[in-house]
Amino acid sequence: MFNPTFSITNKTLTSIAKIEAAEEVIKHSPLLPLWEKQFKEDAIIRSAYHGTHIEGNSLHKDDAKDILEGKEVIGRPRDIQEIINYRKVIELIDEEANKKIDKITELLIKKLHRIVTDKILSSENQGEYRTKQVIIRNSSTGEVTFRPPPPLEVPFLMREFVYWLNKDDHDLIHPVLKAGIAHHELVRIHPFIDGNGRVARLLATLILLLGGYDIRRFFSLEEYYDKDAVSYYHNLQKASSGDLTSWLEYFTFGAGIEFEKIKEKVLKLSKDVRLKEKFGGQQIYLTERQMKLVEYLQEVGYVQNQIFGQVFPNVSEDTVLRDLQDLIKKGLIKKVGSTKAARYVMI
Repeated sequence: MFNPTFSITNKTLTSIAKIEAAEEVIKHSPLLPLWEKQFKEDAIIRSAYHGTHIEGNSLHKDDAKDILEGKEVIGRPRDIQEIINYRKVIELIDEEANKKIDKITELLIKKLHRIVTDKILSSENQGEYRTKQVIIRNSSTGEVTFRPPPPLEVPFLMREFVYWLNKDDHDLIHPVLKAGIAHHELVRIHPFIDGNGRVARLLATLILLLGGYDIRRFFSLEEYYDKDAVSYYHNLQKASSGDLTSWLEYFTFGAGIEFEKIKEKVLKLSKDVRLKEKFGGQQIYLTERQMKLVEYLQEVGYVQNQIFGQVFPNVSEDTVLRDLQDLIKKGLIKKVGSTKAARYVMI
């Protein structure tokens, strides 16, 4: 029976506390609806790019963005397909989380794999457990770094794993720890011929979403792993001894960094308590140009007529002035002075 071994260290507890504090702030901030949409789109781009880049995808982040926006990109067909597949599978886990499914089944895990490897693996290997022994080698030295269980054991190990995932032990194991353990165990079992890392990272994200750590789906754990892939694989490998303590320290620390980063961005854009008090908790709607103006004001401190052209090179001065007047009416900014040298500043 699968029964993970680990200790909860101070480092892990500190990271979980940081995640919970960030999640609470994000959940209750009056984030503006248009920004919310942009945050979600940005998270999908980051997840799709970093989630495939760590596996060797050679496309740039801008390429990934263009692909997800339906633009034509020149690159290896496999690389382009991986990005498209990642978008589809993110949409699937969002749907499953929104349905608040009470069980993660083998069928669902196989479905994640089938979407991730669509048009990449042969049809008989998509969403099917491997029937061959595989080994993991160091790409630089060729040294064998990990030998997953024999294929005959995979169905049995996956049944045990899924049973553990669905145990009614919500009071015994924190969702963040559960996500980290699931991530490692799926990589260890290595149930598929290829695409195991991607499925493991997506499964961990789904467990966080189901555990209430959705923060409006703004986060991307993949970016943390990809920024230091050597450390990511090293920490996964360290846990192959059977003790997951150091892996869970690494996993929770990374999640903490990502949640904290999102929290800071949300606070900066939404002005948090001040906006909430000002508008009685109601959300206010801004156009993309107005959002850009607010971001500019928050970074620079003021804007003047003579620099409108730098901020909006293809927009007339009258149009920008109308946007500013609307922001004044909404109570977000004020005008200081009355001549051409007048400044617009945040209230």
